[in-house]
Amino acid sequence: MLARLLQPLGVVLLMLVLCQSAWANQVNNIRINHSADKTRVVLDMASSPDYKISRLTGPDRVVIDLTNTKLATKLDGLGEESPMMRRIRASSPSATGNLRLVLDMSVSAGHKAFRLGPSGSAPHRLVVDLSPSGGNPVQGAKAQPGRKVVIAIDAGHGGKDPGSIGPSGVYEKNVVLPIAQKLQRDLDAHSGFEAVMVRSGDYFVSLDDRSAKARTSKADLLVSIHADAFSTPQPKGASVWVLSLRRANSEMGRWLERDDKLSELRGIGEVISQTSQDDPHLQRTFLDLARENSMMESQQLAGRMLGELGRVTTLHKRRPQSASLAVLKSPDFPSLLVETGFISNPSEEAKLRTRGHQQKLANALSTAIVAHFSENPPRDSLLAQRQVHKVRRGESLSVIASRYQVSLSALRSANQLRSDTLAVGQELVIPKL
Repeated sequence: MLARLLQPLGVVLLMLVLCQSAWANQVNNIRINHSADKTRVVLDMASSPDYKISRLTGPDRVVIDLTNTKLATKLDGLGEESPMMRRIRASSPSATGNLRLVLDMSVSAGHKAFRLGPSGSAPHRLVVDLSPSGGNPVQGAKAQPGRKVVIAIDAGHGGKDPGSIGPSGVYEKNVVLPIAQKLQRDLDAHSGFEAVMVRSGDYFVSLDDRSAKARTSKADLLVSIHADAFSTPQPKGASVWVLSLRRANSEMGRWLERDDKLSELRGIGEVISQTSQDDPHLQRTFLDLARENSMMESQQLAGRMLGELGRVTTLHKRRPQSASLAVLKSPDFPSLLVETGFISNPSEEAKLRTRGHQQKLANALSTAIVAHFSENPPRDSLLAQRQVHKVRRGESLSVIASRYQVSLSALRSANQLRSDTLAVGQELVIPKL
């Protein structure tokens, strides 16, 4: 009798457990703050969010997809008082158990998203910064297209440093340079991207100078290309490495000790110079935020790279690895080290020497980088502003410029056109004024 009475209770408890496990996270609150140049949307989360964010046009929307997450707060009236948004609403998610939030924009805007961990009474948070990418065109004004996303490519070793040596005598430095060069060509072929080489020939560059060159180029990302090695020939496969938290903390301390050099830091340096020159605690706060953001972005991109690399080669490690690597030490921009395979493995050494395999590796890295920055464009970049038009039969450059209310010079500049001749099916980036 007792068992029969308890049976319904067991079913209820099981249903509660299943309901709780269906959502690993939840949005408990949404806050919106405004400033002169941006709107910040903060999602208070139960735990660290797994998310993707993208921008859609026609009309302008910013879409936030949260994995295994439910909404535990009301959206009524959210965004209505924002100068940039009309509202925040829930939409049909990409998969059962996920949550999709849509920010309906009243102006075209670029976005930047990052996680923040618990701090004091503050919970886990997902922060989305929205910045206007343009307004209505001004008559007679010359368009100023956004900047390109700059990718610094570091071919490991070089010159007096051969790197690892394969069983047949192949030097690592001679394998990674052509992969890096192919990656440069792939990225330069994408509108809105510019790739710069840390070394373009067989010469030595110190570890400190590699990061410094990336910073001088105002890079948004540093990718260091290497080939792994081991004492036995069996290990094989690619891996992607990011900076360990311990090394990141020590590098942050090193920068704080050199307060005369803080202004050199990419992006965050200007903020530190203008707002916190005499406040070491505020300097540490700014650096800590920059470090957390760059490490988070490195992890995201590393995972994406592994996904693409896994399509063209064996993976040695299926998740991003962390280590105290000097070339990854910059706190102000994401840095990754890619081990393209084991040069100590005879079969992989042979593959790494072939142009076809080198191109496949470069294509995989390029695909991951372009996808990442297309979804997470720097707010002042062309990617955050752009709209793409596919040329139809009978359309001229002047017709397209008139349709989108941009000048011919802006359209030429945004697409690096040397003439006004167009091909049917050609994709043109439309700059926002």
